[in-house]
Amino acid sequence: MDILACPVCKGSLELTVTEEKDDEVITGSLFCAKCNHSYPITESIPNLLPPDL
Repeated sequence: MDILACPVCKGSLELTVTEEKDDEVITGSLFCAKCNHSYPITESIPNLLPPDL
């Protein structure tokens, strides 16, 4: 988590876990409070594409 940053503003991301298995996040989201964007995590893969793409 320390190396991940918001692709829009480079702010810190807050992790919210919906489903976890063996210490791995399966579903959830990453949220940037600085620019108010949320990025989904699906099948353990974070989608960090900027929202306008």
